[in-house]
Amino acid sequence: MDSLILSNRIKEKAKEIGFSLVGFCNTKPLEKEGDHLIEWLNRGYNAEMRWFERSIDKRIDPSLILPNAKSIIVLGLNYYNQINFTNQINKGKISKYALGKDYHSVMKSKMKILINFLKEQNFFGNYLSYVDSGPLMEKALAQKAGLGWIGKNTNLINRKIGSFFFIGCIITDIELVYDEIYLNYCGTCNKCIEACPTKALVEPYILDSNKCISYLTIEYRGEVLPQTLKGKFDNWVFGCDICQDICPWNKNSKKTDVVELYPMIDPYIDLEKENKISEEQFSLKYSRTSIKRAKYKGFLRNINFLIN
Repeated sequence: MDSLILSNRIKEKAKEIGFSLVGFCNTKPLEKEGDHLIEWLNRGYNAEMRWFERSIDKRIDPSLILPNAKSIIVLGLNYYNQINFTNQINKGKISKYALGKDYHSVMKSKMKILINFLKEQNFFGNYLSYVDSGPLMEKALAQKAGLGWIGKNTNLINRKIGSFFFIGCIITDIELVYDEIYLNYCGTCNKCIEACPTKALVEPYILDSNKCISYLTIEYRGEVLPQTLKGKFDNWVFGCDICQDICPWNKNSKKTDVVELYPMIDPYIDLEKENKISEEQFSLKYSRTSIKRAKYKGFLRNINFLIN
């Protein structure tokens, strides 16, 4: 089958499955992005996320991940739900992305359908799929595949749907027709940088994870959160949407069509009540969501940081 015809069929099928965005790029090294990554690591901005320091060669050169890899199918899935967060006494906030079913399972199931479709078309190539897990610079690849541009808040932004979407990548040895790299439309806007309460966006396109509310409430494994940031968490218990909510490109975001990503839990939690939750209750309530990533101890640590 002609590569153009196949590429168009994949895009049609991806949209039929429910993906909001789909594009293709080659597996050539990301040299400029690699230099940016190494500088970011040298400045210690990855905090305790040591996995960024591993397999740097593969992050820069995705062709090393799969023998004879030629193409990367990059997919975006809208998770937006309309929630106008406000600060309420004794109420903690949960990031929009974590309100529905764990996005890893949702994305992987849809990507599996797409891979099976390719096999049904007699394209029995090799496929490796990743959702926020493998040694990939997903946002750089997504920009290269035409899904959006990496904004000053370091999130991927698309002019039509904003930035509230997940990214998944399928590496394959099948040759496709590649999309054009997405241009940057941040312009002179610095709203995200100005809005960050902990000043984690140290400069345009540079995030210091050591100060990032999302990192500290999700990935950080320390027993105590930095006291220097006390009173600056804006009531966020898990994740943070500030730099996305303030972004002008999100003003027209539309609710996701993916039922599994509809809120399963309340975006606000009663801090006093949740502070008394048992580990078993935590598991029962949050095991199907991404909140389990923080683990029980991390969840209670975050709450205590806000109320004590």
